[in-house]
Amino acid sequence: MEQKAKVTPKDFFLWVGATIALYGSVIAFISLLFSYLDYAFPDALTYYTSDPYAAGVSYEMASLIVLGVVYAALSHFIRRDIERDPSRAQVWVRRWAIYLTLFLAGAVATADLITLLMYFFNGDTTLRFLLKVAVVLLVALGVFLHHAADLRGYWQRERAKARAVRLADKALVVIAILAGFIIIGTPWQARLYRYDDQKVSDLQMIQSQIIAYWQAKQEVPASLADLADPLSSFTLPKDPQSDASCEYAAKSTVAFELCATFNAATQPGSLYAQSYATTPVYGPGGGTPESWQHGAGRTCFSRTIDPALYPPLSKTAQ
Repeated sequence: MEQKAKVTPKDFFLWVGATIALYGSVIAFISLLFSYLDYAFPDALTYYTSDPYAAGVSYEMASLIVLGVVYAALSHFIRRDIERDPSRAQVWVRRWAIYLTLFLAGAVATADLITLLMYFFNGDTTLRFLLKVAVVLLVALGVFLHHAADLRGYWQRERAKARAVRLADKALVVIAILAGFIIIGTPWQARLYRYDDQKVSDLQMIQSQIIAYWQAKQEVPASLADLADPLSSFTLPKDPQSDASCEYAAKSTVAFELCATFNAATQPGSLYAQSYATTPVYGPGGGTPESWQHGAGRTCFSRTIDPALYPPLSKTAQ
């Protein structure tokens, strides 16, 4: 009677660690692709910022890189042990890990198809949703087929193909990370975009102070220094990138201009891509509120206060 291979502590922790690293890297990979799809196909009902790295992308990239390396290293040790002692391929912890992975991959693929059909029947399918479904289905099927072949000993017999698959997996991870720099830009570019959003936010705050000043005095300030108010503790913001004072020019008693130098044009994912002024100040010709969209370089925003919308404050009775 053939004696079963005994599980050593080394076998147990290698397989448990490799399984956890595999699940974590797969989740990070899917989440990263989801983030790319969310950025490439934005939903008008969802809040986005122009710095996707401030959200989950940086964490997903880091998780994918670290867990991917950990999984590759542990898998290497496992393969080396099996090559030295083929009985290591029969330990129960290996079979449990493979069967658990097969079960979870099959369950995820099934749930993915159910979700697809449910949304299809409800008529809520969009391109972004279909791409996310495809990502989950392909990854789940890939994991399932790989481990099903491993259970039959296919990769031990076809070592050349096994090496090709491992190289393809590593290349896929590298491509996924590089794709992020192409789709959403580098973290350094994202930081420049965040500078631009902060500049717009500062200009909006200054504009609100100018409106309050006009309502109190029926004229716009001659300079931004006139807005300084020690009682309200208002401090004029400076350019967060250059530390220079904001550019301002009074055009008339009701018109003014605010300018800033931007690193790039308004990004599609920016809060200000489609938004209007938080306090609607009308342009010289009236009509629709002025937007805060801008191009690269120095951009000026001309504003004219409508007294009908912002009537002067009544004086306190003596």
